[in-house]
Amino acid sequence: MEDGVVSPGGVGYDINCGVRLLATGLTDKQVRPKLRQLVDALYFNIPCGVGGKGKLRLSPAQLDDATTSGAKWAIEQGFGVEKDLSHVEEEGGFIKGADASKVSDMAKKRGAPQFGTLGSGNHFIEVQRVDKVYDVETAKAFGITGEGQVTVMIHSGSRGYGHQVCDDYIRVMLQAAKKYGIELADSELCCAPLSSNEAQDYFGAMNSAVNYAFCNRQVMTHWARESFQQVLGGSWEDYGMGLVYDVCHNIAKMEEHQVEGKNAKLCVHRKGATRAFPKGRKEIPSAYRLVGQPVLIPGTMQTASYLLVGVESGAQTWFSTCHGAGRVMSRHEALRNYRGTELWKEMEASGMAVKAPTPQSLAEEAGGAYKNVDDVVESVEMAGLSKIVARMTPLGVIKG
Repeated sequence: MEDGVVSPGGVGYDINCGVRLLATGLTDKQVRPKLRQLVDALYFNIPCGVGGKGKLRLSPAQLDDATTSGAKWAIEQGFGVEKDLSHVEEEGGFIKGADASKVSDMAKKRGAPQFGTLGSGNHFIEVQRVDKVYDVETAKAFGITGEGQVTVMIHSGSRGYGHQVCDDYIRVMLQAAKKYGIELADSELCCAPLSSNEAQDYFGAMNSAVNYAFCNRQVMTHWARESFQQVLGGSWEDYGMGLVYDVCHNIAKMEEHQVEGKNAKLCVHRKGATRAFPKGRKEIPSAYRLVGQPVLIPGTMQTASYLLVGVESGAQTWFSTCHGAGRVMSRHEALRNYRGTELWKEMEASGMAVKAPTPQSLAEEAGGAYKNVDDVVESVEMAGLSKIVARMTPLGVIKG
């Protein structure tokens, strides 16, 4: 189509699944004596697991407000501080164009009780240690001060709300593709022209799910800070628990890029991919515009996660980078190859504190079920997609 298309399948089911990184002024030596209590507090305060229900009970009107205003809504309700909003991929903590009227009652019914929950699968919360700093100047700009610093990473998305939005609009787009004469190589990639009513309705619903996820991660950030307070005493501000960045994957955005030497407006789909803009792009929140966008690539609970920064040479992929290590085994295959109870013991024996709903949750996410994240991130840098800033390894692990 001349004006481009948007595809719900090209965005994915967990709309705005994303990653948040919090820096602290604490060292691993300060945290280790109370690591077990800290992980227990995080697990108690932040609901997780399949079908997990949140502690918040939102009315339909409140849910619509939250999915319109995103993290901004959470801040207004006392779940965080204003500064957090300048460290989110969409400055202000929300994406424009959300329209809750385009979201089905079923999506709202599924999403309401899950608001403020981690979820399951590869979603996690980790208390981490900065293992190595590769780019001292950029790390400092991001709030990473050196090896041994404690960080917190949260990986979660839009829960059943976003899943249902995708499911609903795949049905819509299957009919739209027939209507507009679009031939499909795969029915999951059904789509509609950007100018069509179907596409505009989807954008309204998708952006609502994007904001749900921003808000969801903001609420969990607040509870993570409270957990540190409960265990360590004092105030989270005393520990310098600032938000480094909140970055999306599974999203479609209208962006300007160079195509054959000319500026063009494109609908960029990033499914399982993370935006990685270089310094100077107006879309980067002002806090980092002169540095470049922070890029977060989590690994596995048994390996490491990385903080990178976008670079100019990333234009070759519309400034996109992978969002994680990537699986080499399905969850079913992982369950056949790993025993959760043994993994649990092994991780605890290595000095980690671990919490999960069941041993099966760990087996599905075993480190061996994923590619080597060190190799993956090295290839990302060698390909010129992003530059490595710092490496973090897990101290405490909470799996959904």
